[in-house]
Amino acid sequence: MATVSVSCDLEQIGEMAGVIWRLLDEKGPLSMAQVIKQTGEARDLVLLALGWLAREDKIAIDNESRGRTVALK
Repeated sequence: MATVSVSCDLEQIGEMAGVIWRLLDEKGPLSMAQVIKQTGEARDLVLLALGWLAREDKIAIDNESRGRTVALK
C-alpha cells in the first residue's frame, strides 16, 4: 500500500490532538474512520495525533468487528 508523506511537526500534531480531544468530548466515541473524516485533515496527521493522545493515556482504543473505536478516558 502506497502512502503519502505528510510534513508535520510536533506543534501540528499537538494541535490536532486538541482538535480530536474536543471532537470526542462533543460527540462521544467514534470510529477511527469517523475521526479522520470529521477532522478533515490528512490521515497520517490524525493517526499521529491519536498516537499522541494514546501515549498520554487520554483515549481508549477498542477493537470492534469492523474497525477500531476511539473514546476519551
